[in-house]
Amino acid sequence: MSHLLIRGGRLVGSGARADVLISDGVVAAVGADLSDTRAASVDAHGTWLIPGLWDAHVHFGQWVRSTTWLDISGAASAEEACRMVADAPTRPGRPLIGFGHRFAGWPRVGTVAELDEVSGERPVFLISGDAHNGWLNSAALRLIGESPRNGPLQEGEWFPVLARIGSLPGADPSVDDERAAVDLLASRGLVGMVDLEFSDTFRDWPRRIGEGIDALRVRTGVYEHQLDEVIDLGLRTGDALDAHLEMGPLKVISDGSMSTRTAWCLSPYRDAVDGEHTSGIANLSESHLRDLLRRATDGGLGVAVHAIGDRANQAALDAFAATGAQGSIEHAQLLRWEDVPRFAELGVTASMQPAHLLDDRDLSKRIWPDRGERTFLARSLLDAGVRLAFGSDAPVSPPDPWLAMAAAVHRSGDERPGWHQEQAVTAAEALASSVDGRRIEPGSLGDVVLLDADPLEPGPADEVAARLRAMSPLATVCAGRITHSR
Repeated sequence: MSHLLIRGGRLVGSGARADVLISDGVVAAVGADLSDTRAASVDAHGTWLIPGLWDAHVHFGQWVRSTTWLDISGAASAEEACRMVADAPTRPGRPLIGFGHRFAGWPRVGTVAELDEVSGERPVFLISGDAHNGWLNSAALRLIGESPRNGPLQEGEWFPVLARIGSLPGADPSVDDERAAVDLLASRGLVGMVDLEFSDTFRDWPRRIGEGIDALRVRTGVYEHQLDEVIDLGLRTGDALDAHLEMGPLKVISDGSMSTRTAWCLSPYRDAVDGEHTSGIANLSESHLRDLLRRATDGGLGVAVHAIGDRANQAALDAFAATGAQGSIEHAQLLRWEDVPRFAELGVTASMQPAHLLDDRDLSKRIWPDRGERTFLARSLLDAGVRLAFGSDAPVSPPDPWLAMAAAVHRSGDERPGWHQEQAVTAAEALASSVDGRRIEPGSLGDVVLLDADPLEPGPADEVAARLRAMSPLATVCAGRITHSR
């Protein structure tokens, strides 16, 4: 057995001085003047103790790869993005992969032809900032066996391509890249995440753990194309796959995103062009959605349903109600008021990414000007008794739990007042939504973060948010093991 004694800390919330003894990865005791001659000792020197932080929505492989991709998030037009591609350094034998553009904020969507003009025969894959479409040149389309086309791939036709990007020459991260990424997460106080990557996470993570990348707890998600295999293997949500590794939910992407105008809404986008899909896109029929939830539930799997538009959230809740499925709605970005209490009634978690509102604020005013008050309804959901789980959707936003908490508290990333500040939550509520339901108490998992400042110190929302963004953990402990220290 392993033993760790954290001496002289202060519990966030109560401020009480306490020692924490962790034995074999579990909190054995919390109190004053604890001792254990078997335990390694850490002197907290009066610093603040919180439960280990979780990111409830990560695409780990994509995020690690994105650190090497061309950043085109600053492009305000197709022309600017093409200039960035033209100026990008050449790496012989490797495609150019860019990330971050958002078509909905551009005067027009980019074309394959103009990308060809600046890239020639070098394959170019430009992934949107929400990961819901890909703008490829002709060389890239040929490389992956796609037919010639004029514009980007999106939603159902795009996701299989996105899943294959890791297998492109030079695109797959090294073991050292993955280890460095996990170390970075630990430095932010993270002890766990839900990995909803498109690839076989339930196979990738045992391999990573075998290579010593074991500083995080991980729940591994699966998608429809893996569902039968996982059920046949007898894997159920919550089953242990390895040390600190467990089976997670079935992930279903039911609609698109706001910034590609594919989030499925009850009414058309304000700037929609006449034609098809003026109110967004349902990626699968409601009967198909219910069938997936029923199959997952019968097979012992929870579900995580991506739903951003209000119509998509309505359909997702209907599917939960019809099937008795348990799990979460990922994003829950735009809701009908009458659907807010249904989350609590059905026991569905609202898995939200508060930092998304920093990116979506201005665009929402343009394309959803009549819906801002129904967007990112954290306050209303909490008041209705709904469980919130915060995450990042990395690489869509940084896997930084402090940024997420700050966004939830202030709802602004600049000097402007909070956007619909009536939907803000307190710092305590934001923290509670970021720890996977954990507390520092006997019997809880031995995951603790040491901070040199109290994250719950009261003050105006902007000051509290600034303090949260500035948090830099002194140490992170996962299962009684120190995974980060400075």
